[in-house]
Amino acid sequence: MSDVHGEAVKDRSDGTARLLPMSKDPFHAPTDRDMLPSERRLFVNTHRTCVFGYGRRSDGPAMSIVYYIPSESGDLFVSTMADRAKAKAVTRNGKISLCVLDETWPFAYLQVYCDAVIDDDEEALVDVMMAVAERMSGEPLGAELRPLVKTMGEEEGRVLVRCRPYATFVTPPRHLHHNDQEERLTHWVSASMPWDAADSPEAP
Repeated sequence: MSDVHGEAVKDRSDGTARLLPMSKDPFHAPTDRDMLPSERRLFVNTHRTCVFGYGRRSDGPAMSIVYYIPSESGDLFVSTMADRAKAKAVTRNGKISLCVLDETWPFAYLQVYCDAVIDDDEEALVDVMMAVAERMSGEPLGAELRPLVKTMGEEEGRVLVRCRPYATFVTPPRHLHHNDQEERLTHWVSASMPWDAADSPEAP
């Protein structure tokens, strides 16, 4: 991580993409309007868990909860075992979705549509595994633990999944606080939005 471990993930097209540090203040989704494009990206960059979704050959979409690591380039990184279905699915078809989860009530979620590939950078994999451990424990791992993390990755046959977002889908969280509340509980239809979309000049 750029401000904790000083590590950088190699980007195939743009040189290097530094991993973002763990956020101590995740973005809270507004409850009365849609999220702006910049807020959608901020929501993704300041949270840590998501539902990793991918298509299966015969059944409905497969889904599993994973930690993900955002980067300055916008790519999102996931560590998984090569023998798990996620890695095999990415090799078969790189179209995946990440449903980023909120950790506050009322819950919000934001779905990110991505093109995913298996990245063969072994040192980058260790960077991501260490960053995941920090998000799990809330504390950064010291550099002295890097060899241990690398060995664990090798023993488990871990690989690095690089997810490149191209669109998002989100609806504001709606919540009924009590049955006789005066405020009307409203819902509306949302739509996908390009990942790199700009905020509208009329936006609040």
